[in-house]
Amino acid sequence: MDKILVFIPMYNCEKQIPRVLAQLKGEVSQYISEVIVVNNRSTDNSVQAAEDYAKNNLDIPVTIMTNSDNYWLGGSHKVAFHYAIDNGFDYVITLHGDDQGRIDDFIPLLKSGEYRDYDCCLGSRFVKGSKLIGYSKIRIWGNHCFNLLFTLAAGKSIKDLGSGLNLYKVETLKSEYFEKFPDALYFNAVMVLAHRCYKHKIWFYPITWREDDQVSNMKFMNLSTNMIKMCFKYFFRRKKYIESEMRDKIVDEYISDTVFTNK
Repeated sequence: MDKILVFIPMYNCEKQIPRVLAQLKGEVSQYISEVIVVNNRSTDNSVQAAEDYAKNNLDIPVTIMTNSDNYWLGGSHKVAFHYAIDNGFDYVITLHGDDQGRIDDFIPLLKSGEYRDYDCCLGSRFVKGSKLIGYSKIRIWGNHCFNLLFTLAAGKSIKDLGSGLNLYKVETLKSEYFEKFPDALYFNAVMVLAHRCYKHKIWFYPITWREDDQVSNMKFMNLSTNMIKMCFKYFFRRKKYIESEMRDKIVDEYISDTVFTNK
């Protein structure tokens, strides 16, 4: 079996994180080698809630880490990607800590082994077979517009720019092409453009996505402006843009300290 890491980025998810960790019980647990929860300086009791659930309910190895600084969502991904590379994992699955995605959607992929044919399997909320629960029509429309804009910029179909359920082959991450990507919330959108630039084999895989008690940290106008700028820069100088420094703050090393482990 492949060595698979599940990475859960967490920021102020006190209510949701026990539900997310509960997803790792049952059939999917047989495919998981280890789980890391990367806490990005939460100001609520997310860490304690995660520790309490993991300590009392999970038998699989779980490590909870807290970032040494505010690295945002992108920086937390970099922490996890380096962890996967340094510890010899074959694949890493991202599952956001706000409980919008269901990791069980990946069970058919894991059971069949089809994921091995791809460099990444990106959860898509907008392909045939996907389901949206509680998602507003304006957000659906907005996502479709951005998917079309990025498709035009990339010259190849893009079906989702930022769901919180994805699977990456660690071998493709070893070049650390992601290191200069922005640490902001649109980190995943740049990852998608990089996949197209480097001709990674992608599967936009249907998933279920829901909104109920989640709180968005996105500022819509700021996000939209940055996404549009990103598209134009990529369109005119694809590889040069992907290899450029995109961070507002240069971080020499993304450090996260272990606060709990049951290993």
